[in-house]
Amino acid sequence: MSNLATITVETTVNAPVSKVWEIWTEPQHITKWSFASDDWHAPFAENDLRVGGKFVTRMEAKDGSFGFDFGGVYDEVRKNEFIAYTLGDGRKVTITFIAQDNYTKIIETFDAEATHPIDQQQEGWQAFLDNFKKYSELTQEN
Repeated sequence: MSNLATITVETTVNAPVSKVWEIWTEPQHITKWSFASDDWHAPFAENDLRVGGKFVTRMEAKDGSFGFDFGGVYDEVRKNEFIAYTLGDGRKVTITFIAQDNYTKIIETFDAEATHPIDQQQEGWQAFLDNFKKYSELTQEN
């Protein structure tokens, strides 16, 4: 089997890194942003944010037609800086948080899977990041 491509998506959130980290990692926030489009939702999330800790987010179409669990195990956690984890299928993901004054740049890199085209995977993961940015900035204003 050949090595699959690595895909990178990124965004800059108008919020300090401590707030961004909290929204990224706390289940009560994860369920508010962890989906790619408005016809989906995340009814459940749990997160044991430590090396060897597991996480899972349930993602479902709002019409009930489809759903799946997205989860894995943490390989590295550096608060407000970096998260690395391995998905259930063995693919690796890293997320880097870069504080820039009151902004936070998020760079997420993941191993592509073989089922869907690379550009489709990139668009999907970018949609999650865009949703995260939107939710974070709304939360920041309140």
